[in-house]
Amino acid sequence: MDNMFETGLAKRKGTLGADYVEKTFENADDFNRPFQEAMTAWCWGFGWGDEAIDAKTRSMMNLTMIGALGKMHEWELHCRGAIRNGVSKDELRAILHVIGIYCGVPQALECFRVAQKVVEEEQL
Repeated sequence: MDNMFETGLAKRKGTLGADYVEKTFENADDFNRPFQEAMTAWCWGFGWGDEAIDAKTRSMMNLTMIGALGKMHEWELHCRGAIRNGVSKDELRAILHVIGIYCGVPQALECFRVAQKVVEEEQL
């Protein structure tokens, strides 16, 4: 489990940024720290640690799934991570089109609003 946590911590920092991840753990307390540790080991260590899918592709998959769920805070976070993992503005647009086709226009519009903000802030 320790190895998955360490792998997960490295993958999580690589995608979401070291500052964000470190701040998350600094702000963790007895109530939510066990979840942060388990999620880092499971999602990031087990899931993202599987090298069968590269980080860019995994980011693209995540944007589509998180967009389908309508979890916009997480979508923004992973949009920034996807850019960090090499997703281009054109690829981001194509992902948004897929969200519109399979999840509906209102959800694609929500994702476009967030993506526009991220693209401007990241100067993509």
